[in-house]
Formats: sequence, C-alpha cells, structure tokens
Amino acid sequence: MRRSFPLAPARVTTTNRWLRFAWGLAWAVLYRPSPRSAHAWRRCLLRLFGAAVAADAIPYPSAKIWAPWNLTMHDGSCLADYVDCYCVAPITLGSRSTVSQYTYLCSATHDYRDPRMPMPLLVAPIVIGADCWVAADVFVGPGVEIGEGAVVGARSTVIHDVAAWTLVAGSPAVWRADRPRFVRS
Repeated sequence: MRRSFPLAPARVTTTNRWLRFAWGLAWAVLYRPSPRSAHAWRRCLLRLFGAAVAADAIPYPSAKIWAPWNLTMHDGSCLADYVDCYCVAPITLGSRSTVSQYTYLCSATHDYRDPRMPMPLLVAPIVIGADCWVAADVFVGPGVEIGEGAVVGARSTVIHDVAAWTLVAGSPAVWRADRPRFVRS
C-alpha cells in the first residue's frame, strides 16, 4: 500500500513559533507534572491550545504533543505514556484507538533531494482509524493512514498505509494476519 496523503512543504510562521513556545511552557509547568489520573485537566489544556479532544479521551501526562492545534482525539482514544506526537501536520486518533508507550507519531520529514541545508520540511497528516491498537515503541511516518481495527505490532516501522482489520509488524511493517471484524453495540 502507498501513503494516503502526499507530502507538502511546511509553513512555519512567527505566530506558530510563539504558540509552540507558549504550549511548551504550559506542557512543562501544567501538563507534564499533572497527576496520572488527571485526564480531564490535560484534555482542558489541550483544548485551550486548539486540540479537538473528546470528553473521554485519555492523554497521559508524559505524552509529548508538539502542536495541540493539530491533534484530534475521538471518544475513548488514548495517547499512552511517553508517546511523542510530532504533529506538525494534523494527527487524528479514531474512537477507541490506543497508541501505546514510547510510540513516535511523526507527521514531518525533510526533502532529501533538496541540496539546501537545512533541508526543507515536508509534512503530511497521520490518521489512525477507530478501534486500532498501535503497540509499544512503533514509528508511524508522515502521510500514513492506519485503517479501522488494525493492529500494529510492537517496535514496528509504519511508512505505508495499513489496511483495515489487519495485523502488521516489522521494520518496515508488513501484513502478518487478518483480524476478525467486530461491531460495537
């Protein structure tokens, strides 16, 4: 499978830099030291900085979020401990999806074909569908869509789309098995 979303040049503005500075302070002083069970407090902080976060989403205190205004967490979704959510472009977590500890969601890369240094930044959104599980220590690259009900095995590298209701694993992640479909009542 290919990527769902093409890479595009990043637009970094002065306003964006000031917002990231303000968020960095808020994250360090108010978000990160919050008690582990204070999910409502962290949801509130994320919303103050423009995130679209459902009332029962679970953002853990050690989850590092680069730009909350580019984050969408649907109902019951979870960013576990030490997830690095580098949301230069939008990152969306579908309903009831879990991103496990130490995972890196990376919505940006550099244009290696450009001779300028530093190389220009390219961005593309990441979409994780409903009822997905991204296991521990996974890298998800820019422009990737993980289909509904998919499972990504621990320590995998996901650089292409993942089909719905499949299990993928490895570096790069490849199909390992189909997952039984289920319907929530």
